[in-house]
Amino acid sequence: MARINAAGVDPGQRRLNGPQTTGRSYRDLSPASHRTIREDNVPVPVRDGVRLLADVHRPDANGRFPALIAAAPYPRQLQDLGAPAAVIEAGASDFWAPRGYAHVIANLRGTAGSGGTYTLFDEQERQDLFDLVEWVARQPWCDGNVGMIGISYYAMTQLAAATRRPPHLKALFPFNVTVKVREAAYHNGLLSEAFIAPWIRALGVLSAHGDRLYRGGPSRLLRRILAVPAVHRQFSRTDGIQATRGLRLISRFHHDDHPWNDLLAAVTTEHPVQDAWWDERDLTELLTAVDIPVYLGGEWSNVPLHLPGLFQAWDALAHNPHIRLAMLGDHSLPWPWESLHIEALAWFDHWLKGRDTGILDGPAVRYWLPGAEQWRTADRWPPPATHAALALNADGSLTADERPGACSYATDGANSMPGLLSWTSDPLPEGIDMVGYPELRLTATSTANDTAWILLLQDIGPDGKATDITQGWLRGGLRHVDEEASRIGRPVLPMTTQDPVPAGEPVDYRIPLVANARRFHRGHRIRLILTSDDTRKDFRPMLLFSHAPVAVPAVNTVHSSSRLLLPILDGQ
Repeated sequence: MARINAAGVDPGQRRLNGPQTTGRSYRDLSPASHRTIREDNVPVPVRDGVRLLADVHRPDANGRFPALIAAAPYPRQLQDLGAPAAVIEAGASDFWAPRGYAHVIANLRGTAGSGGTYTLFDEQERQDLFDLVEWVARQPWCDGNVGMIGISYYAMTQLAAATRRPPHLKALFPFNVTVKVREAAYHNGLLSEAFIAPWIRALGVLSAHGDRLYRGGPSRLLRRILAVPAVHRQFSRTDGIQATRGLRLISRFHHDDHPWNDLLAAVTTEHPVQDAWWDERDLTELLTAVDIPVYLGGEWSNVPLHLPGLFQAWDALAHNPHIRLAMLGDHSLPWPWESLHIEALAWFDHWLKGRDTGILDGPAVRYWLPGAEQWRTADRWPPPATHAALALNADGSLTADERPGACSYATDGANSMPGLLSWTSDPLPEGIDMVGYPELRLTATSTANDTAWILLLQDIGPDGKATDITQGWLRGGLRHVDEEASRIGRPVLPMTTQDPVPAGEPVDYRIPLVANARRFHRGHRIRLILTSDDTRKDFRPMLLFSHAPVAVPAVNTVHSSSRLLLPILDGQ
């Protein structure tokens, strides 16, 4: 029998990078028993006559097989390149086809050869995804059972497709997902300029090219080099900072004005608050109708991009009895994405092939607890916790008891004033586990009628080494809270109307920090940093996601009545 060229974790297979499970073993998984046949640039007609293009990798065998769709604006031609690039996120075709799945990698309209104009996660895109799913189900090589796979934008299209309820879509595996596109561009009113502008421009650059560049002679040579095992292993720890830098590099090349500059203007200038344009690109309400199995997941470190959306998806799907959640530690989803494939195989084998793999055994939530370096489980998210309140004292201490006073900083660091403030706890007498939604209840005065509040929570070891845990953000003029809909740690900020900050008057703010988990060990300290300018040399935002400046320079004063609320697991 001819040798099966397959990726996996067994001897003789191309070794996949990254963790492959959430610390569990599974049973009765589909073996790698098929050779692969590949069809490139297959036209997929959608309802308005536009043709999307897809690459189809499927078992070279008689019969019909389940299909997994990966759809995004990123070039499908690059998904087998093997490079550590943040657009290679569709999954490893040489893992799926040998195990009896068709892997269909499609480009959204207006990208990398697909017809039409790209419109950024709107209703048109959802209709196209419905048509794509049903087209795949009708193909002679498909048995009518369709799932979707991929991370980041490929995860977003999974949820988007599901909201249209295509009859043949049976299961999803969206990791690192965003539900509200506005939250990829704005952090509670602050424009995420270092990400969103390069990302849109990079899409324009990548979408302008096709097979000649992506599949031509030089790229074939590059594929062979990147496939060398010693080279491939070097990519097992690629992270978001490298991805951010890569996007910025790509964005410097030429792209067409339309639609890319139009989209950039819409995102950064024309729609600064939540409005109908953003509402069309928000899946929150639409997800309440999704009842097919969904396995959500992500990395704790993906704070400024996908982590908020992941938990919004979990909340929106709370009615769904077939939902699971896995939270991963650092370097768990490196590029090219090929981690968690065994986990995904157990999921799809169960739902698309009817195999008893054990994927549903145990609690619905599994999460890695950084610091403790161990897997934890819970029946719900977040697990039961009580918020501990720490005062932001004028002397820079972070204590349970308030020491009355105030401290100030200049948003531009001028006039010999600091450009940021920090508060640090005493060494902890015992270890604590923070799991859930932190919040800052801030009372502050500003000399301007608008300002930025940018937070960074850190774990400080006995040697002084700082580990970033999570961040929070808020634009002062968009501070309104829907108190009736809010909970402790989870203020609801509608972001619909600008309200000038009354200069010189104390104002109360509720600033959410992105949900996270951390074991703070005995002897460690907790630190909170506050600034209004995250482009400063003495402040590095997580994943290098810095923001456009807000308003004019100001002096901001923080009062000691402010409280940092940390969710500490019950029983500690």
